[in-house]
Amino acid sequence: MKAQARHILVKTAEEAEQLKQRIAKGEAFDVLAKKHSTCPSGKRGGDLGEVRPGQMVGAIDAVIFKKPLRTVHGPIKTKFGYHLVQVFFRD
Repeated sequence: MKAQARHILVKTAEEAEQLKQRIAKGEAFDVLAKKHSTCPSGKRGGDLGEVRPGQMVGAIDAVIFKKPLRTVHGPIKTKFGYHLVQVFFRD
């Protein structure tokens, strides 16, 4: 199985929640990722590329492979911070 996803990583749950609300109001996920994400993937609009089970930390893996597609999920807490995750496809 593989999936294609993107994410935004920030330091606080509040910041993640604010970004999620901005996305819900129509702001572009990739633009916000470039401006706010602390992950190197932010430079690519949060694009994680193609991922397989076990490649990401458990909480993110669970979202990528079990949650509905094309929905912004989060904030999800990991040891790295708080994530917003969006999955485009999985097979």
